[in-house]
Amino acid sequence: MTQEPTRRDVDTDYLAEQLSALLAIPSPTGYTDSAVRHVCGELDRLGLDYELTRRGAIRGCLKGEQRAGARAFVSHLDTLGAQVAGIRDDGRLELVPIGTWSARFAEGARAEVLSTAGTYRGTILPPKASGHTFGDDVDSAPIGWRHLQFRVDAMAQTRAHVERLGIEIGDIVAIDPQPEFLENGFIVSRHLDNKAGVAAMLAALKALMDGPTPPVDIYWLFTIAEEVGQGAAAILLPDIASLVAVDNGTTAPGQNSSEFGVTIAMADQTGPFDYHLTRKMVSLCEINDIRYQKDVFRYYRSDSASAIEAGADVRTALVTFGVDASHGYERIHMHALRSLAELLTAYALSDVAIRRDEKHMAGLKGFTRQPTEPAEQDLSSESRVAAEADS
Repeated sequence: MTQEPTRRDVDTDYLAEQLSALLAIPSPTGYTDSAVRHVCGELDRLGLDYELTRRGAIRGCLKGEQRAGARAFVSHLDTLGAQVAGIRDDGRLELVPIGTWSARFAEGARAEVLSTAGTYRGTILPPKASGHTFGDDVDSAPIGWRHLQFRVDAMAQTRAHVERLGIEIGDIVAIDPQPEFLENGFIVSRHLDNKAGVAAMLAALKALMDGPTPPVDIYWLFTIAEEVGQGAAAILLPDIASLVAVDNGTTAPGQNSSEFGVTIAMADQTGPFDYHLTRKMVSLCEINDIRYQKDVFRYYRSDSASAIEAGADVRTALVTFGVDASHGYERIHMHALRSLAELLTAYALSDVAIRRDEKHMAGLKGFTRQPTEPAEQDLSSESRVAAEADS
């Protein structure tokens, strides 16, 4: 690997503008067409060729010096949401979640039903929502999606009213993100997972468009169903040898993620990420003076997991921006987004270390090695004194 820094400067104003624009577009899994159109429009503006799958996953390509052994970045356009599961006699709507998120964070959310007849605003409420009526019962009511209902802001006092509005079982419900961009760099919003990752990828691409030619083709993948586990399985090409997922890291007690710098995932619930690719990410951070930390996610999977489970023979890594309260009212910092975008540019322009990856199948020549020798002991007098004290 080259020892020279390869990262490019990232336009953080552009990154923030893209994040704000993406957050303004409702895109729960199953309702992503508008977000797809926005990203395609931005790729057109940046001058990147792309194509779409039938359902709308995007695959753009920044041409490199060669095609074989290509690299890819992937993030997802879809977000959490809900779906109408029933219409009550009193006109309230029963909901089920899209993706995995707690009903605690749904209570009190402003949202909209995306029906074929039009969009209707409303609020997600527990059945006992008024303290003036139910007293202390509002604090002891059970929590769960079965104990929530959607109040439509229209004449919807009976089931017949709702049906006349054109609202039907199965309609998607988009949750308002309510974003705040603070002057100190913090960003608070729903759906930062993973619209912040998409914005970081676009910012990295913008930084690369007028730079040197990458050593191999770089694919820019945007998926539409990661929150329900489908991820990148349907959009990979055989030429892609390495896949770097861009998503959120879970900043929480017991985790090593941070809202500053890049958090490099060493494993998620599907197992360890590729040994060589993850360590290359670490090395690039060190060479390019990018703050980083490592973490292991036990209850987390990303776009790359579906690709591996589908049988793709591709090296995978996950690089993240730390998120506090993931899948709730999320908080991130621009420092992490900038650092992450810089790492993407550094990787895109870095030398190819494993030439054998250009071929789908090959012999042992050029195959990778992992360290197996015992570590050298530090025999300095200070180390000996510390060892003797420990014993």
